[in-house]
Amino acid sequence: MTTPTHPRPPAGAPERSRIRLDTNLRRWFARNLGLWRSRRTYFFAEDDEVLRVDMLLRIEIHAEPGEGEEGYRFTWWPQEEHGFFERKPWYQAEGTMEARLCGHQLQRSSSDLAGAPSVSQIRQIDEHTMAFHSHVDDWEVLEQIRIVDQDRYRSRAIHTWRHGVLELAEMHHEIRLEAAGEPIG
Repeated sequence: MTTPTHPRPPAGAPERSRIRLDTNLRRWFARNLGLWRSRRTYFFAEDDEVLRVDMLLRIEIHAEPGEGEEGYRFTWWPQEEHGFFERKPWYQAEGTMEARLCGHQLQRSSSDLAGAPSVSQIRQIDEHTMAFHSHVDDWEVLEQIRIVDQDRYRSRAIHTWRHGVLELAEMHHEIRLEAAGEPIG
């Protein structure tokens, strides 16, 4: 009886994680790459305030996987502020975040709420929609992102609770401005 052999990576090749992502999850993330215009509406429960801001968001993939399976860079900056950052100065008007997929988790280098690293559990709702569930300090965040119309638009609904009380609801309507570029180094 012979034992089946499995090909081994060449000597010196980087070791891949033992956690394998399903192809649907990788494919969904690949569909999000590119430059997006994000028109956002924020509903703040504390003061019953509704604010708008228009942002640009670039999502890129790293050429080489590191820890985990796939690595991404999210870069954002304002297109039209509508006074948002004057009223809510603790929000970052521009910045960069690194993120890495590990199984069905998204590990982020920083969170919107605390600026500290965070981990989101990912649940696939259907082939076009993912849900991200995170706990950051006293906050619980549920984000649902749906890609529609042959990946030309994204709809994001984000709900944030603190100590079990809904503090913030966000609606983002996003339009793709540019397709994915080359992977970054």
